[in-house]
Amino acid sequence: MFEGDSAFAFLKLSRTQRLYGFVACLAIGFVLSVLGTSLLFLGMLFSFVILYTIGIVVSLIGTGFVIGFFQQLKLMFKPVRIVASIIFLGSIGMVFVAAFVLGNQLLCIIMVIVEYLAYTWYTLSYIPYARDAVLKMVGLA
Repeated sequence: MFEGDSAFAFLKLSRTQRLYGFVACLAIGFVLSVLGTSLLFLGMLFSFVILYTIGIVVSLIGTGFVIGFFQQLKLMFKPVRIVASIIFLGSIGMVFVAAFVLGNQLLCIIMVIVEYLAYTWYTLSYIPYARDAVLKMVGLA
């Protein structure tokens, strides 16, 4: 997990410092995304899109502390994860379309739900048999 070059190798961070950087980015990104999502429910569409997107980007930057951006991209587009990755990235883009082009709050909410589901499915691909277990739990396997 911590082997090889991270995107922040030039900082000469220790393994522990890189882990702290990852956790900090993940936590900050999560908080920003949740704050942004709460603004959506208050009808503040523009503020939602800005906070939500910054939260997603900060969370993704956290992986640079651990494995690096190029390694993350390679892992995202492995055959087992490509569909979830495309849906995840596409739903982020669709949040912008729903907010700025269509001005549709309901579609924004739907795209946020799709994004979280795609990210969850993507994450489960790293845990052996996790997807199979989830499919069995919901009666689809």
